[in-house]
Amino acid sequence: MLTRKRAAPVLSLLMAPLLALVASAHAQQAEVPTTAPVTQTGQSAPVEQTALIEKITVTASRQELIGVAQTASEGSITQEELALRPSYRVGQLLESIPGLTVTVHSGEGKAYQYLLRGVNLDHGIDFANFIDDMPVNRPSNTHGQGYSDLNFVIPQILGGVDYTKGPYYAGLGDFGSVGSEHMKLADELPDEISATAGTEDYQDLYTGGTLHFDNGSRLIGAIEGEHLDGPYTHADNFHKLAAATRYSDGTDDDGYSVTAMFYHGQGRLSTDQPQRALQEGLIGFYGTLDPTDGDRSERWSLSAHYGATGDDWQLKSNLYYIHSTMILWNDFTHLLFDPVNGDQEEQNETRNTLGGGVSYTRDLSLGSIQSATTIGVQERYDSEFVDRRHTHDRVVLDYCNDGMGDYSVGNYTCTADEIRINDTAPYISNATKWLSWLRTTIGVREEYSDAADHELVTNDNNSAHQYLFQPKGNIAFGPWSDTEFYVSAGKGFHSDDIRGVLGGLPNEATGLAVGKVPLLARTYGEEFGIRNASIPDLQMQLALFRQDFGSEVIYDQDMGMDQATAPSRRQGIEFSAQYHPYPWLELNTDLAATHARFFENATTLARTYGIAGGFYIENAPTYTASFGALVDNAGPWFGGVAERILGSEPLTDGPGSPRGRGYAETNADIGYRLSDALKLQLSVFNLFDQKAYSAEFYYATAITAAEVAKYGTAGVSDEQFHPLEPLSARLNLTYTF
Repeated sequence: MLTRKRAAPVLSLLMAPLLALVASAHAQQAEVPTTAPVTQTGQSAPVEQTALIEKITVTASRQELIGVAQTASEGSITQEELALRPSYRVGQLLESIPGLTVTVHSGEGKAYQYLLRGVNLDHGIDFANFIDDMPVNRPSNTHGQGYSDLNFVIPQILGGVDYTKGPYYAGLGDFGSVGSEHMKLADELPDEISATAGTEDYQDLYTGGTLHFDNGSRLIGAIEGEHLDGPYTHADNFHKLAAATRYSDGTDDDGYSVTAMFYHGQGRLSTDQPQRALQEGLIGFYGTLDPTDGDRSERWSLSAHYGATGDDWQLKSNLYYIHSTMILWNDFTHLLFDPVNGDQEEQNETRNTLGGGVSYTRDLSLGSIQSATTIGVQERYDSEFVDRRHTHDRVVLDYCNDGMGDYSVGNYTCTADEIRINDTAPYISNATKWLSWLRTTIGVREEYSDAADHELVTNDNNSAHQYLFQPKGNIAFGPWSDTEFYVSAGKGFHSDDIRGVLGGLPNEATGLAVGKVPLLARTYGEEFGIRNASIPDLQMQLALFRQDFGSEVIYDQDMGMDQATAPSRRQGIEFSAQYHPYPWLELNTDLAATHARFFENATTLARTYGIAGGFYIENAPTYTASFGALVDNAGPWFGGVAERILGSEPLTDGPGSPRGRGYAETNADIGYRLSDALKLQLSVFNLFDQKAYSAEFYYATAITAAEVAKYGTAGVSDEQFHPLEPLSARLNLTYTF
């Protein structure tokens, strides 16, 4: 068993040198106007509510939303925090969302693993990601339901992030029942070039800027190239090329924009490994049993927005087209099913997505009562080809040759499917301010999903469809003494892989779990929250939540099948605070604890669902925490520090052990402006060199011929781990021209 180093009081240790650097610097507090509309993050732009004009400090990570927000757990991350937050990979920028952990279990290039509110969201099954109103999640993905690959994002072009939690928003649909985030693009980019080099053979080159036209319109452009080997015995050799351009005229409320984006990425993957392989000396801590695992992805998109505003009305619309391809080579079980060739599989996907939405808002006043009603509709259509083939060293074995042959040999089955998915969702919501201390937002959403699957191996054609009515409601009381209270309730869902819904998804070991897999898996949520800003320069948010799931319906990407298990409940508490003792300094903290359990009694769990030994839910984290500081405009100095903590979690359904131990990691940035045009920045990751696991699982594998002979396809159940990256550093130089 590995021994982990104990971290020192991290925040205090880091703050001492950081504050020492800036203590003598002089910064002036600025009064700036902010328009911080809370958004119902969705495929089309939702209703914007009345914005606040408030005094904020320069170093503001989150916008103050008292009098505007629908819940205590929603919010907006500013562009300033995204620029100051130390991030090893682009996905860690989203950890500015309170309670969200973004980690990896296979290295770079693959979609991240998300954890929020005691739910292992895997690659995005209950966490909706959007950029410029385009959905990132991929239904019926070849690897994982709701697969959200954010590697295509260029951090410098982001203008902020809006986030929500819970199924309380009529404008939010598939995959958003636990949480959602909406990445906004910046209206303007500084003309600059930026170069970064670091340990682990890291290099990054970025350039971007804005072209202004006489009529007031703007054209922005950006391009980024990145390379990273990582700490692994067999280097990841991850390469990224991304580009984006956007033409806009006017504003989001009254104007239009057209955006094009491109991404290509590829590299090697060091997937999660059996712990006994490390203990027996078959691999090192950063080693892998199959160094030929890897990935290759490509994505390009075209999106457009149009908005118009009158005295008492607002129209918003968007349209997008996305083309994406991906190949994954993964070997999770090694010799379990094919002792001769190994268990590596190749998963391919080619997808075309077309969609958009339109919403119309009408304001109405009746005496002192102010009301806004929004009617909208969202549409998304996916056409995709997915397959899964048995490979050895990335070479497809002859019985899985071209996607059209005989795919069945022994315990291993290859698949090929043409899938069509259509999702249509009209919705209506009303926001009313009844009294100076009472606001309500109520809405309904009707989802219609229709999906068809053509299995190319068997030539079977099957389809399924489902309607789902979703009521939503939020009440806000206050503010009194800069304190506001919220009560929310609603119904939501996530879609399931159509192959699992139809029961036609082959797998290597066992059949589908007991229970029909629904096309739309329901969830119900309740929340009570408080926002408080009564103490000068301190903002606090508290939320108590409970969310029930009709079943723990997940897509097991490692075994290639959907599983419908028992009903479950999460209930917990979240607390966040941001303190600004000086205009140039913010201290922030986010704490969350969740109790996750199955509903049914022990007998029903064992007999009906095959869950024996308890009520625990696999990979449901018990707590998360973060502590950080942001420094800006402190003379020439700027920077940030963030400690992120993922708590323990049970690794199997039922028993409370074995348990994953989680991890703690501290990252820091220190920057200095050499001149108005030139700045230098040093980033340090895993500052205290914690030797820990970024992801942990528990399943059966076979890694030696002796295990194959003794256990057959039952294998040996063991903890599987992916190592946290060690201490590393990067140096960045940015020139603005």
